[in-house]
Amino acid sequence: MKYFVAIDLGATSGRVILAGVTEDKKVTMDVMHRFPTPMVETDGKFFWNIDNIFENILTGLEAVARKGVEVESIGIDTWGVDFVGVKPDGSLKGFPRSYRDPYSFEAQDAFLSAMSSRELYERTGIQIMNFNSVFHLYAQSRAGDLDGVDKILFMPDAISYMLTGNMVCEYTILSTSALMNPRTKEIDSDILDVCGVDSGKFPALVYPGHTVGTLTGRIQGMTGLGPVPVVAVAGHDTASVVAAVPAEDGHFAYLSSGTWSLMGIEVPAPVINDRMYGLNFTNEGGADGTIRLLKNITGMWILEQCLARMRSEGRDYSFPEITAMAEAAGAPEHVFNPDDPCFASPSDMPQAICSYMRERGWDAPEDDAQLFRLIYDSLASRYAEVFGMLKTIAPFEITALHIVGGGSRNAFLNSLTAKACGVKVTAGPAEGTALGNVMVQAGITRQEILESIETTTF
Repeated sequence: MKYFVAIDLGATSGRVILAGVTEDKKVTMDVMHRFPTPMVETDGKFFWNIDNIFENILTGLEAVARKGVEVESIGIDTWGVDFVGVKPDGSLKGFPRSYRDPYSFEAQDAFLSAMSSRELYERTGIQIMNFNSVFHLYAQSRAGDLDGVDKILFMPDAISYMLTGNMVCEYTILSTSALMNPRTKEIDSDILDVCGVDSGKFPALVYPGHTVGTLTGRIQGMTGLGPVPVVAVAGHDTASVVAAVPAEDGHFAYLSSGTWSLMGIEVPAPVINDRMYGLNFTNEGGADGTIRLLKNITGMWILEQCLARMRSEGRDYSFPEITAMAEAAGAPEHVFNPDDPCFASPSDMPQAICSYMRERGWDAPEDDAQLFRLIYDSLASRYAEVFGMLKTIAPFEITALHIVGGGSRNAFLNSLTAKACGVKVTAGPAEGTALGNVMVQAGITRQEILESIETTTF
């Protein structure tokens, strides 16, 4: 048995996982530490408390050390887009701004007045969304927030730097930024010129499988681990989860279901044309050199925000209770579009949903059960809409939809999705992101683990 550590950071929670890999490529996973990754609001600005995140990572690594096993390597994956500055003395310049911080909204309009959205798409193939890294970089540069910054690191690269002292720019996480040309796999200097940022602020580009370095002596002393290598995996969590899709052939679509939902297909090369621009599809890098042609969909974020509001009002539900309530409530006559801008970051998500419905003359949910059912049906409807787009652009017949990630555990939503899309849905693995992380570290292919992954068909 060989052991690997997957540090899997989502925009809601993070985990440090100890994975064991047998000689016949079967993978076991043991969550050593689970922790929240909440945004921090200061004077109307939203940040990630990277210091707290790192402290929790160290707690997880200490738990790994107590297991007394020899760790082969450590890999880090995170959500996309966000980055942090590093000062010349090697310290981080404050907390990284969150992609949900609305300061980039005006920056988007300002940037697109200098370079049109069509040209930006032609150069990057990335879905135009107000939280794209390019707009945050533009805003921070214009505000002087990057003054005194020597290097810029995306989130997984920042964590690997904090562990090893070495800086890299991993390909899949860079591909989420709308800064990279997907054809050349290089940062576009013209885009940086508009942002007012020098290309020298980004470290050298590396690909999944590259060894970043070993744990520093300080980290070894703090955790009890030895000089364990840190490997750049597919740093973008969606790239990691797609690597673990248990598909028998390439004729599939995937739905990475979590705080965000991402639906797409794998293709060998970027697809950038007027139709893709009109549909607002994105071209992101895959773990093994493929392109993930996909669309970002607002996912369980909506339900998570509703639950947070309910808890603040003294109502708390488990997910089995939510599912049972939704199923009993019955299907609504009308659904909402989860990707409407009004759901990006409202102060009161249940109220935002009710207002959306009433403004259109539709019945708003009268209780929590009806609200849960409305959210589930709205997500399934949006998944079906995007799946329909995929069927018209895929260079092959899509014969299956694989739902992976934490949302694959939601059997009721999966059944609604299968019915709405009219295709066989295979759900699992739930820990797909961590599995893909480990697969890159261990050099395991999709076909090698196919038979060992537990799935459910709808």
